[in-house]
Amino acid sequence: MSVQGDAKPVTVPALRAMKGTPQVWLTAYTTPMAKLLDPHCDVLLVGDSLGMVLYGLPSTLPVTLETMIAHGAAVVRGARHACVVVDLPFGSYQESPPLAFRHAARVLAETGAQAVKLEGGAEMAETIRFLTQRGVPVCGHVGLMPQSVNVAGGFRATGRTEDEAQRVRADAHAVADAGAFAMVIEGTLEPVAAEITQAVAIPTIGIGASAACDGQVLVIDDVLGTFNDFTPRFVRRYAELGVEISRAAAAYAADVRARRFPAPENTFLRGQNSRP
Repeated sequence: MSVQGDAKPVTVPALRAMKGTPQVWLTAYTTPMAKLLDPHCDVLLVGDSLGMVLYGLPSTLPVTLETMIAHGAAVVRGARHACVVVDLPFGSYQESPPLAFRHAARVLAETGAQAVKLEGGAEMAETIRFLTQRGVPVCGHVGLMPQSVNVAGGFRATGRTEDEAQRVRADAHAVADAGAFAMVIEGTLEPVAAEITQAVAIPTIGIGASAACDGQVLVIDDVLGTFNDFTPRFVRRYAELGVEISRAAAAYAADVRARRFPAPENTFLRGQNSRP
C-alpha cells in the first residue's frame, strides 16, 4: 500500500499499514516550508531539532512544550496531504504517564496534529501504552536519543557492541508491543537496524540507520544546506541553499550601498496605479 500521490490526507492507520513500503518523512517547522514539502511527504515531523536548527541551541534539551505547540500549529496550517507528527520535548513526558497524557493531549488539541513522538524504549513502554489506550497515537524513537545526550556523553552511534545492540533490539520490541504505530531508529549500526525492521510489526523510520528501514527521515535544513554547523555522516545534501542565500544577501547589500536599489521600478510615483 502506498499513500504517495493520494489526494486524501495520510492517516496514522495508513502509515501503520505501510509496513514494507518506503515512507518519506521530513522535518518541518514553519507554514511556508510545510506547504513546499507536503506534496512529497507521507509525514511532516515537527522535531525538537528546531531548537538547534532555528534557535541556535546546543542541544534539544531547552526546547519547551509551548515552542513545540507553536511550531506544530504552524506546520499543520501548511499541510494538506502529509500526516503531522509533533515531538514531545524533554521533561514533558518522562515523569509519569498521566503527565505525558496531559501534555500530549495539549499538543493534539492545540496544533491539530495527528500524533506525537517520544524518545525511549523499555522504560517508556508503560507511557506509550497509557497514551495509545487513551486515543493518542505515538511514534517511538530508539537507538541514539538526542534528549539523552548527557547520559550518552554526546551524539554517538549505538549498536557497536553486542550489549548495545541487544539493548536497542529490546527497546524496539518494547515500543512496538506497547502500541506505537511506528518508530524512528536513529544512529544505529546498519545490521542492527535492518534486523529490527524485519523483527517488528510496525514501520521503522531510519535516520543514520539502514536503507532496509520502512522509511527515512532527515532534518530539512540538512537536506537543503541551510544548517552548516555540522553535517552528520548520514545526511545527503540535495541543495546548497545556504550558499545561495548568502550570495543573494551579498548582492542586495551591494546594491543598497551603491544606491542601485531601489530602482525606479521599485518605487511609487504620483499617478501610478500599482499595488503596494
